[in-house]
Amino acid sequence: IVVLSISGIVLLFLGFLKSRAVLLPATLACLVVATVANFYDWNKTFVYFNDMLVINNLAMVFIGIVLLSAFMIVSLSGGMIDDEEAQPAEYYAIMLFSLVGAIMMIGYENLLMLFVGIEILSVAMYILTGSDKRNLRSNEAALKYFLMGAFATGILLFGMALLYGATGTFTISGIGAAVNDMVAAQVSPLLLYTGMFMLLIGMLFKVSAAPFHFWTPDVYDGAPTLFTAFMSTVVKTAGFAALLRVLMVCFNAGSVYAYWVQVLTIITVLTLVIGNITAVYQTSFKRMMAYSSISHAGYLLIGLVGLTQQSKGAIAFYSLGYSLSTIAAFGILLLVVKNRPINDAFVGDQNTLARPDESYEAFNGLARKNPLLSFVMTVAMLSLAGIPLTAGFWGKFMLFSTAVDRGLVWLLVVAVLMSAVGIYYYFRVVIAMYFREGKAETIRVAPFYRFVLITATVVTILLGVVPGLFQRFI
Repeated sequence: IVVLSISGIVLLFLGFLKSRAVLLPATLACLVVATVANFYDWNKTFVYFNDMLVINNLAMVFIGIVLLSAFMIVSLSGGMIDDEEAQPAEYYAIMLFSLVGAIMMIGYENLLMLFVGIEILSVAMYILTGSDKRNLRSNEAALKYFLMGAFATGILLFGMALLYGATGTFTISGIGAAVNDMVAAQVSPLLLYTGMFMLLIGMLFKVSAAPFHFWTPDVYDGAPTLFTAFMSTVVKTAGFAALLRVLMVCFNAGSVYAYWVQVLTIITVLTLVIGNITAVYQTSFKRMMAYSSISHAGYLLIGLVGLTQQSKGAIAFYSLGYSLSTIAAFGILLLVVKNRPINDAFVGDQNTLARPDESYEAFNGLARKNPLLSFVMTVAMLSLAGIPLTAGFWGKFMLFSTAVDRGLVWLLVVAVLMSAVGIYYYFRVVIAMYFREGKAETIRVAPFYRFVLITATVVTILLGVVPGLFQRFI
């Protein structure tokens, strides 16, 4: 937190320099230092800020996934340096500040720390979503995200207040102890359940779970692609780490678990069905990835519904595999869009500026001139679809196993059927690259950009072949 906060301030001052060349390496260096600082205290547990933040091995793993995702996304941001209208120093600083919020969400011990973390991360995302000020779509997306996020925050705060009224404390360990006492005394206060559900609603909004997902397609589509990648990986990982923590510590006792798991199971099914079925009908790759993000929230929710000790490792593993594949996919999209003409359908439209072609057709014939990029995209799509020998397969296997342990076989059947639906729209990209005729040209890729894409692909395959490499750290 200290390293990232100081780094963000330093980057703002570096923005005054005439040359922008130093910004990207400086940001990457800050992220490397933050990652080293994160794992420096491995196998130790620390409590900070008057018992408001607790950092242990599990928290370090989630923080490591978040920092790795940020490092890879920043590595793909070289185009911002070349854009005279962009303000890369501000963007990098805001991204680093948002990571501070993500860390607070992952390691919080007090609900007030959770709220502060959510707000730091959310406000940063509102700004980055609307950062392309010349694009009306970006402005509209930022406004929608801000307004709906404000309502969700209000519901979240109200839930925290009710939980405090029911238990007399804001610490999650204290709430957990109070809930256990209530279960032992067979007491079921309405105040507790109301606060619990309002808290969950506010947090489920942040991870794009249905029916709180309506902001996701427009925001993902309108935000600059680089920040869409950041939003779909960092925010989702931090959000599910926060959900896992509050459910595992506070609401995992007998009758209380039985009370909320029924509602969360319905939300999981809705998220899976809406995310996958709606993705089938999309013509824009970026919008498809938005609904894909919703569907993956559904798979991660399975790990929360089947809440066991194995859920920790399953959610962490899936978050890593999903982040790697998503970043690789958006990285290829950035390259393809940069080398494609403006979409004629949007030229002259009064409601939006002309924009590059982000449809499936933009990938037509890509494999003929760019076999490496096509391979990277193929592995990313296979992993997101959950095909064997990729990280996505084992991630789903681990999450599905938690549902089986709880006897939720019917939920597993729904998830498998929706995974089959997912194969259809992910393979549309692969078919476009290898089997469609197009005007693809050779795309020049910067060496470090290529290294990041190859690394994401290799790690995705490695985790698919030897998943135990990661599991031993949980």
